[in-house]
Amino acid sequence: MKRSTVGWLVVGALALIVVFSAVNAYNSLVTSETSVENKFAAIDVNLQRRADLIPNLVETVKGYAAHEEEVLTAISDARARLAGAGTPEEKAAADAELTGALSRLLVIVENYPNLKADAQFTRLMDELAGTENRIAVARKDYNDAVAAYNAKIRKFPASIYAGIFGFEKKPFFQVREGAEQAPEVKF
Repeated sequence: MKRSTVGWLVVGALALIVVFSAVNAYNSLVTSETSVENKFAAIDVNLQRRADLIPNLVETVKGYAAHEEEVLTAISDARARLAGAGTPEEKAAADAELTGALSRLLVIVENYPNLKADAQFTRLMDELAGTENRIAVARKDYNDAVAAYNAKIRKFPASIYAGIFGFEKKPFFQVREGAEQAPEVKF
């Protein structure tokens, strides 16, 4: 074989290696990004499930605590903001607001022993507790997928392909500052 033929074979082999590497990196990034989107959808499904439970819970409480209109209105408003949120940041903020409003509702419920004994209320609270657990798991799964994806797009050589193909860092689902503190309710 001539030297020029061997040279072209080497160049061709290197070009194939680069192409296969790019295809593999791209497919891996797409898979990771799809996983992040799927995990976010799971959060969304559970937030919607909770939002669907809330009107029934509010109606049950209204029968017992009609003068607690401010808290019931806050819950309805927060639920509406959650329904209109689109980005992970917006959903996290709306979720934190709704969680705070629900916490205030639970404080009010303590003042109504008959309400706590109501079978429909108890069933709704059990459903809500189960949904809250699902939301917590979905948030963790989403944040784990985001962490893996964000790490992948920053590692070499995938970082080169991520830049070329437009893969960008994804936001974590974070609670707003101060959400870890119980709300203060005054009567």
